[in-house]
Amino acid sequence: MLNDIRIDDAVRDLRPDFAALLIEANGFVNGPSDDRSRKWLSKAAERAAPLHHKKIESWRDAYRAFGAKPSRTRPSVDALIRRMPLPEINLVVDAYNSISVSHTLPIGGEDLRRYEGPARLVRATGDEKADEVLGDPDPGEVIWRDDAGVTCRRWNWRQGARTRITEETVDAIFILERLAPMTMDELNTAGEELVTLLHLISPDVRTSSRTIS
Repeated sequence: MLNDIRIDDAVRDLRPDFAALLIEANGFVNGPSDDRSRKWLSKAAERAAPLHHKKIESWRDAYRAFGAKPSRTRPSVDALIRRMPLPEINLVVDAYNSISVSHTLPIGGEDLRRYEGPARLVRATGDEKADEVLGDPDPGEVIWRDDAGVTCRRWNWRQGARTRITEETVDAIFILERLAPMTMDELNTAGEELVTLLHLISPDVRTSSRTIS
């Protein structure tokens, strides 16, 4: 999967500073939130950036660039920071949400076994299929999609139900999305911390990564 994921040129033209760190994790055992993941979320909340932080403003500017109103459909890290205390979902989702808030960057987690074909970040034509949770994308909107349709709308605003990570998920792809002023070193550090948490959840998990920039 990692080698087949791509970013469309139309998205690169919109934000040439965009980069994504992709982490594939295979063979993990997920489970319900526990005291460990609650601690991760609590520590992340203590480190949460203010809502006017430059990294969050950069994502709001990216949304405006393709016609979205970030006050109505917020970048995922913006929306997450507003949800204090941070929600408990399951071990793996708690892990990547804690890293997202700690480093002020959007992170998406997708169940690989529910994917049809590789993920790609494109600008919508308006003809793509989406589930009821997402609704149909607007033409020109930045979306993540696979062969079956939309997996996440408005770059990282809302994920569809089909590929969400659940307690039954065993293989996943994590997408850590960077815009300036976040540095590539910061992005890589966030990825390393996420891998550490995944190994705490499931010591036998196998991970690999790829950076697209």
